[in-house]
Amino acid sequence: MSVGDGVQRIEMIERETPVFGGAEFGAVGTYERLHGTVFGELDPTHHLNAGIVNLDRAPRNAHGNVEYQSDFRILKPLDLERGNGCLVYDVPNRGNQPIMPRLNGAPDGGHPPHAGNGFLMRRGFTLVWSGWQGDVPPGADRLPARFPTIPGVTGMVREEFIAEATGLLGDSNIHELSEKRFVGALVYPVADPVDATLTVRQREADPRVAPPGLAWHLVDDRHVEITRPTAPGFDHGAIFEFIYRARGPIVMGIGFAAIRDIVSFLRHATKDNPLAPQERPRIRHALGFGISQSGRVLRDLVHLGFNQDIAGRQVFDGILPVVAGSRRTCINWQFAQAGRYSRQHEDHSYGDDQFPFSYPTLNDPVSGRSGGILQRARDSGVCPKVLHLDTESDLWQARSSLVVTDTSGADIVMPDEVRVYTVSGVSHAPFRPLTKPVMQLPGNRLGYGAFMRALLVALFEWVEHGMAPPDSRFPSRAAGTLVPLAAARATFPRLPQVNFPNVLNELRLRDHSVEPPIESTAYPVFVQSTDVDGNALGGVRHPLLAAPLATHAGWSLRATGYGEGDLFTIQGSMIPFAATEAERERAGDPRPSLEARYASRDTWAARLAEATDRLVAERLLLAEDGDRLVEAARDSWDVYQAL
Repeated sequence: MSVGDGVQRIEMIERETPVFGGAEFGAVGTYERLHGTVFGELDPTHHLNAGIVNLDRAPRNAHGNVEYQSDFRILKPLDLERGNGCLVYDVPNRGNQPIMPRLNGAPDGGHPPHAGNGFLMRRGFTLVWSGWQGDVPPGADRLPARFPTIPGVTGMVREEFIAEATGLLGDSNIHELSEKRFVGALVYPVADPVDATLTVRQREADPRVAPPGLAWHLVDDRHVEITRPTAPGFDHGAIFEFIYRARGPIVMGIGFAAIRDIVSFLRHATKDNPLAPQERPRIRHALGFGISQSGRVLRDLVHLGFNQDIAGRQVFDGILPVVAGSRRTCINWQFAQAGRYSRQHEDHSYGDDQFPFSYPTLNDPVSGRSGGILQRARDSGVCPKVLHLDTESDLWQARSSLVVTDTSGADIVMPDEVRVYTVSGVSHAPFRPLTKPVMQLPGNRLGYGAFMRALLVALFEWVEHGMAPPDSRFPSRAAGTLVPLAAARATFPRLPQVNFPNVLNELRLRDHSVEPPIESTAYPVFVQSTDVDGNALGGVRHPLLAAPLATHAGWSLRATGYGEGDLFTIQGSMIPFAATEAERERAGDPRPSLEARYASRDTWAARLAEATDRLVAERLLLAEDGDRLVEAARDSWDVYQAL
């Protein structure tokens, strides 16, 4: 590899052999864990790097290149010959590594490493993580990246704070001083406070105002202390917006090149490559895996042309973006805010969600542009296979209907390389099933881990053996399962003490040359229709929608005192059925009770087994996960954690 293009060297910091207490995973044997730092360089004049914002302004070394560092981890079979020859790059989410807890059921954190159910190890995958986000906060298990900043450059930056202490909104950047005051951490240092403004609004769609009592002052150039207004009408869900002139932008777009370069190095390099014993690379294929922020990174990486390495080779043979919706990222921007993502109430108008939304190349009459997520990769002959997985929540909060419809609202046909799936009845964040004062209803506990496992196996079989994956399973306009909000509201059952949303995360064309951005024409955004129980139709129906015990929704509404009536972040809701008909009648619940639906628990378990067996036959569940769900049903009605 020539000097200045990609990985220059790897510094190994730690090698744990074997890991997981020496556990053996069948024919694959034991695993080892590597930890270290990648030192890379980028040639700012190379056409595959030229799109990185501010790279041409970054400091250069003696070779005229821009240097960066990225910490990495690798979990690999001790004997790579016994592995399956496939590298899975798990895109870190805010520096964390989600694939082990979410697919293997391992505890969060990596000290000591835990194999969980061993799913990935039993199949012989080599797992790789590396830092790509240049503003990751410190943490024992996080993977940071160190990218250059651009001195002397300033620009207007917008920060939002919602000081409600739910633990879900990234409000670790907020420190409550009292009921009246809090301190917010700023992503970039303040260059000049003269231009700064602070406003508040109760809901996203409300006008920005500066009512009596609202005040701010800088604690230092990275922290602002905010005093809540004394004027009425602003509760704990109120949105505080601080706009200021910042300095020293990070060249965050290097993150895409850093992912590209380390994956390419591990696939092809013969020298100093831990996956090339005896200087012979052992990796045949590479898959990109990403959940939420990480899935959006994968979509943007392919869209921006980073699935082609400096030598012209394909980086990822396949990608599995999970719960990304139609969004991309705020990474390759001058003042990037990589952790932001749009929701109906929170961070609604950040720049992660403008056209293109879907994989085929389409014309957009709203923006006047043409494009598609796969266009550059196809033009360069490096188009990956794509399995795209969303949940019901992502139709409400991530506008995932725009993945399967054009910008006039009509169904579109996916390219041959793409399959899209929605898991109905499941929320974006089932791993944190909370009932908080901020939520009107209990949280939705259904998960989608088993569906991710099945699709990762299907993607591997598609790439390795040419075995076509399951057909797309997404609600559609033609089938009547993808409908406007008003139509969904009209068919949802009238349930006691339950409000149906009047809002969703709508989308408009935006001009981001100013802060706050100027919004104009609306795009059509749809949600799922529901059955008589209020459970979503279309897509991949979770077995507990085919044999239901409750209404499981992908939306959650904010309660009184927290922006009542707006959607609460990425949570869902659960509304249990009455146990008996007498209980149902007393409550005025139109949904049949459990007593009326099932003669016994065995009757219910048999229906659940039928639904599970169908999904296994369709390769949307693995047999081991289907067996686990059915076994759990034999022991308890409460099988929410089984998937």
